[in-house]
Amino acid sequence: MFTPTAARIVLFIYALLLAGGGTFGYLKAGSRNSLIAGVGSAVLTLAALADTFWRPFGGFALAAALAFFLSMFFNYRYVTTKRKFMPSGLLAFVSLAVVCMMIISSL
Repeated sequence: MFTPTAARIVLFIYALLLAGGGTFGYLKAGSRNSLIAGVGSAVLTLAALADTFWRPFGGFALAAALAFFLSMFFNYRYVTTKRKFMPSGLLAFVSLAVVCMMIISSL
């Protein structure tokens, strides 16, 4: 399956994607909410990543819960924004993929 190292790399890339998306939303539309949500989500993801080194099951479970919540949030945004795929549809899909990988990694 997936090794814990691969799951940690995915979590780090996911955190970069979240922070980059929030920053991009701020630069493009001037949305402070996007910046705060993106960077805040990235910090929580990095905290879950750090937790995987001491408590692998707990850290991966926390990361899976966070990614699941973000998947539901981005799916809601996708549906309410007249089904524009970028960026909410893509992030909903990526978040769901991260949930699956975290669940498999925690087993």
